[in-house]
Order: sequence, then structure tokens, then C-alpha cells
Amino acid sequence: MSGYTMLRNGGVGNGAQPWVLRWSSRIRLTWLSFTLFIILVFFPLIAHYYLTTIDDADDAGKRIFGPRTGNELCEVKHVQDLCRIRESVSEELLQLEAKRQELNSEIAKLNLKIEACKKSIENAKQDLLQLKNVISQTEHSYKELMAQNQPKLSLPIRLLPDKDDATFPLPKSNRNCRLHNCFDYSRCPLTSGFPVYVYNSDDYPFGSSLDPLIKQAFEATVRTNVYVTENANIACVYIILLGEMQEPVMPKPTELEQQLHSLPYWRTDGHNHLIINLSRKSETQNFLYNISTGRAMVAQSTFYDAQYRPGFDIVVSPLVHAMSEPNFLEIPPQVPVKRKYLFSFQGEKIESLRSSLQEVRSFEEEIEGNAPADYDDRIITTLKAVQDSKLDFVLVEFTCKNQPKASLPTEWALCGERDDRLELLKLSTFALIITPGDTHLVISAGCTMRLFEALEVGAIPVVLGEQVQLPYNDVIRWNEAALIIPKPRITEVHFLLRSISDNDLLAMRRQGRFLWETYFSTSDNVFSTVLAIIRTRIQIPAAPIREEPAVEIPHRSGKAAGTDPNMADNGDLDLGPVETEPPYASPKYLRNFTLTAMDIYRNWNSAPGPFHLFPYTPFDPVLPSEAKFLGSGTGFRPIGGGAGGSGKEFQAALGGNVPREQFTVVMLTYEREEVLMNSLERLNGLPYLNKVVVVWNSPKLPSEDLLWPDIGVPIMARQVLVWHHLEPGMSWTPPEWLEQSQDPCVAKMFGESQSPRLAKPSQPLEPTLCPMPTLPPAQSTECHIQPFLGHLQGWGLQTSLGSPSND
Repeated sequence: MSGYTMLRNGGVGNGAQPWVLRWSSRIRLTWLSFTLFIILVFFPLIAHYYLTTIDDADDAGKRIFGPRTGNELCEVKHVQDLCRIRESVSEELLQLEAKRQELNSEIAKLNLKIEACKKSIENAKQDLLQLKNVISQTEHSYKELMAQNQPKLSLPIRLLPDKDDATFPLPKSNRNCRLHNCFDYSRCPLTSGFPVYVYNSDDYPFGSSLDPLIKQAFEATVRTNVYVTENANIACVYIILLGEMQEPVMPKPTELEQQLHSLPYWRTDGHNHLIINLSRKSETQNFLYNISTGRAMVAQSTFYDAQYRPGFDIVVSPLVHAMSEPNFLEIPPQVPVKRKYLFSFQGEKIESLRSSLQEVRSFEEEIEGNAPADYDDRIITTLKAVQDSKLDFVLVEFTCKNQPKASLPTEWALCGERDDRLELLKLSTFALIITPGDTHLVISAGCTMRLFEALEVGAIPVVLGEQVQLPYNDVIRWNEAALIIPKPRITEVHFLLRSISDNDLLAMRRQGRFLWETYFSTSDNVFSTVLAIIRTRIQIPAAPIREEPAVEIPHRSGKAAGTDPNMADNGDLDLGPVETEPPYASPKYLRNFTLTAMDIYRNWNSAPGPFHLFPYTPFDPVLPSEAKFLGSGTGFRPIGGGAGGSGKEFQAALGGNVPREQFTVVMLTYEREEVLMNSLERLNGLPYLNKVVVVWNSPKLPSEDLLWPDIGVPIMARQVLVWHHLEPGMSWTPPEWLEQSQDPCVAKMFGESQSPRLAKPSQPLEPTLCPMPTLPPAQSTECHIQPFLGHLQGWGLQTSLGSPSND
């Protein structure tokens, strides 16, 4: 303890030893720290320097830490194992990549095969459906043939008598002649075609007395008429032209009667003969009044009640345009509806019934129940009062400024020249026609002349006198084009005319224009109308319309890209099967006889008129969707298997009440090739489609290199120039097919003329709405422009793919 204490205290005796110990301890720690510092600092620097400089040696053997080659590395055992594993994995990866590429190629081929199989399956389904349809139709047709137990009806045998029928009954008097007792139906079978024989007036003495203009016009019309025959032995009707005659050389009534009875085919009583007495002027010659015409029918413009035989004789219109066509440029437009004068009348009464009968009756006698002898005095007073009231602009003149035309007793004579009368009528909304005061005068040429002029310029006729027999009154509904008012209502005429709306006025004016153009305007129309009257009375169908083929446009057809003729993109709609057989031609002229018997008034009072028989009309009656089928349960596609239905069932059957119903698409285009091709491609594979008719409305034909799509049905391209607007005065000659057109809307495009010979256009066209048709079940494979042109322009079924501009 003392030593330790001494040492700590720094004792003298042994005081140097502790200091040495402390010094040696410090030296060791310092050396150790310095050594460690040297090792930790300089050794890494030396190693770094060595490592960075040793690889620069040229001798490869001196590189200790440099990279070695594969062979050198593989000399080591574990490195060799790693190399083998790497090589094995690389080979396996290459093999897997090759297999993956091979599998991808096989998958692509299989996908193509799947798509092809799907398409084949769809085609097979379509083929199977079509085959089932054909089999079903064949089975139905076979069952229908086997089930028939009634013989087919044949057409009547055409009777061609060559001698008189001795058993033909005689009427008690010629005044009682009607068709049933004065007409020999045995000469006019339904299938005869209505042959007409026309006597050559030059071969008989009365021919030299005929008016030359009427004679020439009549002969020109006869040469072009389809019913005229030169074989008199098979003729149904025999026609004689007796007027208008020239008074200086006109034969005496007894001589004329003898000449008539001496005709080679008169057969003692003149049955099946028609005597035509046409009037070109208002001064009528009623020379047949005192002549015995036997059983022959008479067609003229003047009749007395003792002479006229209703349903047998014919009241005809005057022949104003004998050898010339009407000037359509001078015909005023249909609008404006109301004109300057509400109504007008010009005329002078040469001899009144009051003076002829030498009796005077007052209005008081009329009130007591005794009808006045003549209402004309009251008519004059009333009309003058209306004119003086100035409530409306009216023009009435009862005295001619110049010498009036010759007229019959009690008839109002015409004043002035024809052009002056037409100018006044062009300014008149209504045209008054006062019938003769003699009630025994059924009709006069003066009245028919006033009616002709009023209809020609669009003045609505107002006929005062309900006893009058207007031309062709048994088939024409005159109440649609004229007002027929009894004379006792003369005081109410002004109120009645003021109450008619503009819509009704325009409808009556249009109907009057149709009647004038169709039955009055030309000699062809007058003669055709007279024949049509007789043909309609004896119920013989008209001659079929002449087919006018249009200019065919040559074109190449090819399969459209991405389309299949047997496939149609109809979405989820079931439109029925695609037709596999050739296009089915609809039966034509199915209503040959029913049309003549049922639709008489419709044919005569609406376009195109009764002169032709058409394969199909938009007026054919159709069965409702509730009807299961037509006539029989076999050979058809009944709706719902015969249970009927609507909606989906009706859609699937597309009608179901007609055999093999098909339809035709008509497209009207004007130099729109791309739009046309796209529209045609959309019709690809459309069920029940018969064909497509493309009406190319341009003088420039389509491009020669244009490839038309193949849509599985025929595409018929026709060049038809349908002009949309013609200015007055343009020099233009209509094509032959248009000259024969009877379609109302086609005619309205060229001056609103229904005449078979359209010479020039009239005023600028007005917007015209035409009736929409219902197409027949299927169209014929023979598509001509004449049958479907009325559908195209008049009946509205069209696909407008552009129209010519007015630039």
C-alpha cells in the first residue's frame, strides 16, 4: 500500500519507474495508431495504383486480375457447370421461340378457316332457306293443280256475222231506241277489239257538201286510229260523217235520207251505225231533225228533246281546231285563282220565247205557282243590278256591239270574234252560260261553243239551266268542273259564286283544263272520245297502250367490293328470302273487263283517261292485311301460315295475299354517278326485289369505264330526258313517246297538255302535286318507259339522286 501510494504521489526513492511506464504506454499507443493509419491509408492507395497500372503491361502473363477467356474460365469445374447451364437454357429459349412462332402461324390460319366456315354456314343457310322456299312453292303449286275441280274459263268466241239477223227485235219507234233494242251486240264480242269501219264520204253524193276543213281533219284522224278497220264484214260500228255541211250545196232532207238508206251496210234500219255531225261554228245546222235515221246513233252538238235519245245518241263538242293544234302559249296559267272580273257574259238574244209564244206572264204569276215562259228577262234584270251595285267587278253585256252570230230561236247569240271573247274570258273567274229559253232545246252549238271557250282559258263555266245535256254527260262528272244552277236561282247566283273558296276554284279549273285537253281540244280527241263513249257503253276494253322502249344505256356490271349477291345487311330484320328463280313477271291486264265495268267514272274523270288500257294502274283495289290469301290457300305465301297477322308476321310474308310478290325500284338521277353506285350497292341481296330501273335524266351518258355493282337482280339503265322547266318561246320538239303520253303530270311539265300531240310548252311550270301510287305486286321483266313514266313523274315513286340545276 505504501509503495503504491508513494508511486502515485511521486515518491523519490523509486520515482523514475512510474514515469517510464507511462511513457512506454503512450509510445505503444501512438505507434499502434500510426501503423493502423499507414495500413488504412497507404495500402489502398498502393493497391489502387497497382491495379490501374498492372493491366497496361504488354505481357499477358503479367495480368493477374485481368479478364480471362472462356476456355480459361471453363477450366475451373464450377465455372464449367455454369457454362453448360447457360448453353442449355439458351437452346431451350430458341426452341420455345420457334414453337411460339409456329403456333401463332397456325392460329392465324385457323382463324381464317373459322371466318370462311362462318361465311359458308351463312351461305348454306341462305341456300337452304331458298331451297325450302322453292320446295314449298312447288308443293303448293302441285296441291293446287291436283285440287282443281273447275275447268278454266275460256274467252268468248269471236262472232263475225256476215248477214242480217232476222230475229233482231224491232222497237215500237225509233224514238224509243236504246242499246238493248237498237244495237246488235253479236257484232261486238268482248274480245273483238272494237273494230270500226268508216265510210269514205267521197264515194257518196253527200260527200261533196261537207265542210272541207272538217272533212280533212276527220280523214287524218281516221288514218291514225287503232280501231279503224278496212274489213266491213267484221266491223262492230259503222261511221258516217255528214256534217258540217255547206248550205249552198246541202242536199234536201229527202235526198239525204235516201242516200243514207242506200249505204251498203245500212241493213234496212242502220243498226250499229253512227252518224257524226260536227260543228265548226256556233251557227248549227240541225238538218237531221227531219231525217229518219232508223236505229243509227247520232253524234252532234244540237238536239231537241223529240230528237235526243238518252244513252243512245251522243252530244259532242264543237270542232274548233279542225286542222291545227291549240296554241298552248296563249293559254293562261292556273293561278292566280281569282281574276279581274268575278263573272262575265256577252250575248244577244235574237228572238225570245216570250215573243215567239206571244204570251206575257209576270213574276206574280210565277209566285202563284205558274212557271214563267221565259226567265231571261229576270236574268237580265238581276245581272244588271249586280253590275250596278259594284260589289264586285262583273261584266255583262246583253247587246252585241257588232252583228251577232246566227243562232236558234231563244238562244243567246255569240258576240264579236273568237279572239275577243277569249281575251275577256282570260280576265274572268266565272263564265256565265245561259241556256236557250226553249225547254225543248236540249243543247245547242252556241252553248257548247261557250263551254269550249270557257274551259280553254280556265274560266269556270256557270250554266244557268239544269235541263241542259252537256257533252258526254253520261260519263263526265260536270259538277267537278262547272256549276249547273237552275234559272229560278238567278237572284242567288252572286252569293253562291262569292261563297266558293279558292281551293275549290282551283280544283274546278284544273278539272276543266283536264276535260278540255282530253276530250275537246283537237280533232283526234273528239273522234277518240266519240268512239270511247260507244266502247264504254257496250263494255269493251280499250286497246292496250303502245309500249315505247327508252334509250338503253350500255353498262358493265361487276361484283362490288365486300359484297355478296346472296347476302343483304338488313340488321335484325327478317325481310324474307332472296329470290332464286328468274324475276317473276306480274300478270298484266288482269282487270281488262272489270275496269270497264266498275271504274267508268274514274277512268273518264281522271288522268290518263279512257283511251288506253294499262298493264297496271295505281287504282287497283287491294286486300287488307287481315286477308289470308287471294282466292285459294295454295300456291301463295299466306301470312302466319294462314292465320293472318300483322307486324312481324306481315313483314315476314310481305303481303301474303298475292303469289310471289316482288317489287321494282325506280331511281331518277342526273349525273350523280358516285351517289347512284352507293345507292345501288345498298340494294344488294334485298329480298323480293325484282329489278332496278335507273332513269338517267341527262343528255350526257355515264362514264364508259363506270363499273356498276352486281346486286343479284337486273339493273336496267334508260336515258329519259324529263325537263323540269321550260321557258315560253323555247324551240323544242317532244320525242315520239311524249307525244303519245296521256299522263297528267308528264303533260303538265310541258304546258299542262293532255293532248296526244304536244307541240310546244306553255307558261312556266307551276309546282304540281300528283297522286302517290301503290305499285302492283311485281313488275314485268320488260320495262318500257310508257307504262312506268306516270309512276315516275305523276305517282311519286322515285329516288331522286340529284336534278339538273338552272344555272
